[in-house]
This record gives sequence, C-alpha cells and structure tokens, in this order.
Amino acid sequence: MAPNVTEILFALGLGDRVAGVTRFCDYPPEARSIRRIGGLVDPNIEIIQSLDPGLVIAFRGNPLRLVDRIRKLGLPVFVLDIGQGLEALFPLIAKIGRVTRSEERADALVAGLRKRLEAVGAALSEAGTRPKVFVLLYGQGLWTCGGESYVDDLIGRAGGTNVASSMPKKWALYKREQILEDDPDVIFILARSGKDFATGRDWLLRKARVESVAAVRSGKVYELDENAASRFGPRLVDVLERMARLLHPELFGERP
Repeated sequence: MAPNVTEILFALGLGDRVAGVTRFCDYPPEARSIRRIGGLVDPNIEIIQSLDPGLVIAFRGNPLRLVDRIRKLGLPVFVLDIGQGLEALFPLIAKIGRVTRSEERADALVAGLRKRLEAVGAALSEAGTRPKVFVLLYGQGLWTCGGESYVDDLIGRAGGTNVASSMPKKWALYKREQILEDDPDVIFILARSGKDFATGRDWLLRKARVESVAAVRSGKVYELDENAASRFGPRLVDVLERMARLLHPELFGERP
C-alpha cells in the first residue's frame, strides 16, 4: 500500500508474490504491470478484497480508518512507520522479511546496504571540510528538509551540513533572505526528470533570485532523483552515494 514497501518486496525477490500496488508504485519497472489498488490515501477496498491477499502491508500515509476497514474484512494487515534517519531502514527491511518469511533474503539485503554505507564512511574519513548544503524540492517554492527529515541524515552521512537542520520539521518553506544568509556551498534539487531539474534550476536563478550564493556562483547545483530520495527504501543508499561523490569528488577518484 506504499511505493517504498513495493520496492523492498522486489529487492527481496518477492515481486512475483505482489498481487496489488498503488498507482504510485513505479519502481522497479515490473511493478507497473501489477494490479492497481488506488493511491496512498484513497485505496480501493473492494479491489484489495478481490485480490484475496494473504498479507496487506500498510505504511504511514495510509488512512487509519481504511486500514481498520481492511482488518474488519478479515485480511491480515501489517502496518509500518517511517524512520527519522537512515538507520531505521534496516529494521524496516528485517520486519518485512519476517512477515513474508524471507528472513535470509532480508539479512542479505541489509548486509549489502550496510557494506555500501561503510564504504562511503571510509572514503569520507579523509574529508577535511563539510560543505553547507541546501536541498530544494522542485515545484514547491523554497521548500526544503528540516532536521527531522531523513534527508537531513543523508546529508550528514554524505559529508555535508544541512543549512536548514535547525528547523524542527521534516519539510518547511524557507525564506529567500535566509538562504542568502546561509550561503550554501552546494544545492541539490529533488526532481523527477532531467527536464524538471532544468526547470527548477532556472526557477532558482530567475525567480528565487539567489544567484549570489556560493553554490550558484560555482555551478554546484545538482540533481537528485526525487523518486528515490522521497521513498524510505533501499534506493536511499544510491542517493547517499551520489551526494557523497558530489560533495567530495576528490575522495572518490573523481574530478571536482
């Protein structure tokens, strides 16, 4: 009943057992051919019931009243919550592994993800600086991630400092005057496509009028896959690796 759950199930090799997904479940591509049950907040209970599932996995964002309705139909429902930091991803995968009787696959997936995290951490141990970072959510004004967002944790793990980390929120609208004062060294734009990124970058320069900040002056305005970054699933490690390489290219054998 959520895209990140679908991604985890496929990562566990259970794609052939997934009977229904939301209309937002588009990764991996194979998920697009599975029966749609509706959206996160408006799932079709009748469709879910018609699939006769042995397990329904719900997630934060699915309305509790609808989850209760599914339970009253006699269908087993397992409800999961999002974590504030990347570390919460691993017990989430483990729980899904247990309820699907795929513990060994879950252990292997977690071990592989942790190994990649350790590789990033080892490379960043030589970092002498922590660039200031601003994350822009494309199409929403100057919306950015606060200190309660797991994206804030990704920035820190990637060797950067989120300029909005002091905001006690997951996402919040930032003021132009504040970003000018913070003067971030790097700006990441969360976008769904290269076209959206180009449009967002153009808006940032022409409409938001932040051309004087260090990131813009040095050309360090980069794209991040919103699809991957907005879902609490295995691809967050992909996002972390990209962030780290862009923030500290010299530590990964890449040209600045």
